[in-house]
Amino acid sequence: MAQFMTPYTAQTYAALRVVVGFSFLLHGSQKLFSFPLPAMEGIPSFILYSAGPIELVGGALVMIGLFTRWAAFVASGTMAVAYWMAHGMNALFPMQNGGELAVLYCFAFLFIAANGSGIWSVDGARTSTASAS
Repeated sequence: MAQFMTPYTAQTYAALRVVVGFSFLLHGSQKLFSFPLPAMEGIPSFILYSAGPIELVGGALVMIGLFTRWAAFVASGTMAVAYWMAHGMNALFPMQNGGELAVLYCFAFLFIAANGSGIWSVDGARTSTASAS
């Protein structure tokens, strides 16, 4: 098996965590502030005001790596609920029901929850500082 990326495992995981967190944060920003795009029409307000803060705050926490496991776990659960509320009952496969993004976020966040913050994170810096003193 090819091992050429093995030395970069920590860095690629950190990049995944940052990019997924930032993308999720933008979804929350769209729901709450209509930035960077206007909020989608027809979304019930209870979804805007429950999922929006989870996406905004959870995405920010995952991105910077603070309380990463908990934030990612909550975000994963939110995406599982979103999938079944909005997509899962429409068709069997995510490609058919438009739920691919929800499925990918759900499992990306589940992976991050299982693996923690890693390098380039506030959690990692706090742990290093605590163990050094």
